[in-house]
Amino acid sequence: MPTRSKNTSIPKENQIKSKQRIADHGEVFTNEREVNAMLDLVKQETERIDSRFLEPACGNGNFLAEVLRRKLAIVAKKYSKSQVEWERYAVIAVSSIYGVEILKDNAQECRDRLLGIFTSWYSSAYKNINNDCINSVRFLLGRNILHGDALNFTNPETGEPIIFSEWSSVNGSMMKRRDFVFRFLVESVHQFSLFNDQGDAAAIDEPVKDYPLVHFLKLSESQI
Repeated sequence: MPTRSKNTSIPKENQIKSKQRIADHGEVFTNEREVNAMLDLVKQETERIDSRFLEPACGNGNFLAEVLRRKLAIVAKKYSKSQVEWERYAVIAVSSIYGVEILKDNAQECRDRLLGIFTSWYSSAYKNINNDCINSVRFLLGRNILHGDALNFTNPETGEPIIFSEWSSVNGSMMKRRDFVFRFLVESVHQFSLFNDQGDAAAIDEPVKDYPLVHFLKLSESQI
């Protein structure tokens, strides 16, 4: 079962933000060696571009950052000869990564960190960066890395239920978005873990909202 302990990514020399945060939220940091050891247990899944990962206490992204790096390494290995193909599969990789974090500043730091990793890989691979691709990734992270309490499935500030978006690649360049209530996702699949790759649509409740298809480079322009 989940706890309020945080798997966050702080540099090794600064693994504690404050004693008060430890007292209030049980904020515990996981070092890089432990992260990699745990992810190596599911190595095949970390190397599947579209394999979904959920971290219910993601902190500022220690586990999710490494998952993204591993996925982008596979994207680079398979699709680096074509920038458009790299962009498409890299966006799919980002769309498969999810996190919930009870501390708002950590959630934003996680989004910023993952965007930074993506941008670094992208700019290292190609000279001409497509801002539409960056904007799509920024939008995805805003939808997938959420400020919330994973124990009661709500936003701690508003009390609103956590809503996650499911992203699917359709017809090559198009993306399909469907929104689901987080509580129903968890209760339907009867599991709540770091590695949650439930691909069976029949195993989850009906979406609370269904969106039209949109090009993967235009996510930020057409989705609310």
